[in-house]
Order: sequence, then C-alpha cells, then structure tokens
Amino acid sequence: MAQLAFLGLGVMGGPMAGHLQKAGHAVTVYNRTASKANDWANAQGGAASPTPHGAATGAEFVMSCVGNDDDLRSVCLGPDGAFAGMASGSVFVDHTTVSAAVTRELHDVAQEAGISFIDAPISGGQAGAENAQLSIMCGGAQDAFDRALPLLEVYSKMCRRIGDSGAGQMTKMCNQIAIAGVVQGLSEALHFAEKAGLDGRAVVEVISQGAAGSWQMTNRYETMLDDEFNHGFAVDWMRKDLGICLDTADETGASLPVTALVDQFYKDVQKLGGGRWDTSSLIQRLRKMG
Repeated sequence: MAQLAFLGLGVMGGPMAGHLQKAGHAVTVYNRTASKANDWANAQGGAASPTPHGAATGAEFVMSCVGNDDDLRSVCLGPDGAFAGMASGSVFVDHTTVSAAVTRELHDVAQEAGISFIDAPISGGQAGAENAQLSIMCGGAQDAFDRALPLLEVYSKMCRRIGDSGAGQMTKMCNQIAIAGVVQGLSEALHFAEKAGLDGRAVVEVISQGAAGSWQMTNRYETMLDDEFNHGFAVDWMRKDLGICLDTADETGASLPVTALVDQFYKDVQKLGGGRWDTSSLIQRLRKMG
C-alpha cells in the first residue's frame, strides 16, 4: 500500500483517485472547491486536505489532474503548493493536458528539490476514467516512470513512457490533432447523409466496418444523429488543447492547417452556446451555420 495524494477531482480526477483508493492505497485529495474533496473523502473512505501542501505531505506519489498551465502552477508552487510538502525522492505525476513549456519548467523546479516529475496526460474521456480504461502517455526519467507504473496501471489500459520531460505532452498534442480532423470528417459525412436523405444509422453500420471506421464513429455517431451533446469532452477544453498544439507548432515549425481550421470551427460552436457540449458537436455548426 502506498501513501498517495491526488489534486483535482473533476470528471476525470475523481474516478481516478477512487480507483487508487479501491486498490488499497491511502489517498488524500485536494480540490479547489473544498466541499468536493470532503464529499469524495466521505464517499471513498479517503482523506481530504484544504491545501495541496497538506495533501502531499508524507505522500510517496502525488497525482494531479487540473485545468491548465496556471492551475498546475498553483497546485505545485508556493508555500501551499504540493512541492513544498513533498519529500526528496517522491514522485509527482501530472495528468493535466498543459504546454510542454510549463511541464519542463516544473520538472526543473521539482528536480532541484529532489522530486521526480512525470508528465502523464491522458486520453479516453470520462468513460475511460470511470472504467479504468485510460491511455496514458508519459515523459520523464525512466526510473521514476518505472516506480509510478504500477499505480498508473490501476486506471489505464495503456501506459507508456515516450521519452524525457515534455514527451508525454507532445504525444497528447498528436492525439488532439488527430481527433480534430477525424471529428470534422465524421461530422461532414453524417451531415452529407442527412442532406442526401439517407438513413444515417444504416450508413454508419456499413462504413464503420471499412477504412472509415474510428473510435469517434463507433462511440459518437448515435448522439450526433440525435442532437445530444451534453456529455463527453467539452468544446472549451478542446479549444484549450488545440491552442497549445498551434502554439507549439509555431515553436517547432510544424504545419497544422486542418487543426487551425477545426479550431475556428469549434470557436463557431462556442458562439452557438456550445462551449460545454461534447466535441462531436461540430456537426451542429454544419446544421446551423453551414
């Protein structure tokens, strides 16, 4: 049994922390809204702390899953931050999708304090977190990854170290770039089927068995056809992620024309009031805006 801390109890972090507690580890949680941390502790049998520092004190491993670069800095740094409570030799594992720049910044700060820092962004959505079926892409030192791996396997179906610090975040960018194009293509295909007077479900039944098949098609086509988008990964968060991708592309010299275009399509969805809709809501832009 390990002494753990988990910082951030959103739709992803809450279930992930729960899997660790159920696996027999002693988990202390922190959430910016303290009542959520207390509710989690009461329901799961763990403990709650009012600060990241308190949650991390005495923990061998600290996991985080927060919102963005600034949120991650706030739970790591300062007198109330997790780093201040962590002992030399402990490991910080960040599951937030953030920039590779902030990852490397915090990696260097942690290293100076004798703390290992692993960037470990996740893919699989809320369902993946709830069912312990996440894919985790990691960057950081091999020895720290090897130590953390048995814990990460508690809520993942695939967990792999890609390279040194920042490699996990770069891989997550590849993931979001690929998803953006796939969702737009699927949206256009279903919109075309509707305009052509075809039975969308019959169309998907056929084309999903060939080269057009994808996770997005299998898991999202029915809700897309039924105009149901109050679930899944929010457009607001996708735009945050795509912004990171586009900024990094500028730094590396990569060309992302489709990603840039789809990012603007998601901006249109936000204008429709769909900031909290699932990313598959791109089809609504086609229906309403053309």
